[in-house]
Amino acid sequence: MCAENSNVCSGGPTLIFACSGAADVGEISDKAARKLNKEGAGAMFCLAGIGGKVEPILKKTESASKILAIDGCALDCVKLSLEQNGFNNFLHMRVTDLGMQKGSSPASEENINKIAVKGKEMIG
Repeated sequence: MCAENSNVCSGGPTLIFACSGAADVGEISDKAARKLNKEGAGAMFCLAGIGGKVEPILKKTESASKILAIDGCALDCVKLSLEQNGFNNFLHMRVTDLGMQKGSSPASEENINKIAVKGKEMIG
């Protein structure tokens, strides 16, 4: 995961960025990230701060040992937001790649847990 000369591998926290879009798969992404945060798998962090180029948020993200990006759908808003701000070494998952469909996947405990379990596996 870590490339040479990468700031992402400097031993900082594991950060989790999630889609929080209006679709059901965005809600699942958000709630799964909150679950991972609550369970101590990583710290959910502010994607809006990445997009807004908020310096303290960018600096903390640069110091992350791992970054997990959870997108709801193939628009990949989380992935693109990170990449457009210089972050290229991160784990990426997409809810719709895990058998859920935008517009017909309720944010049920079952669906949230499925994404959280996959996220935990990816973080290691």
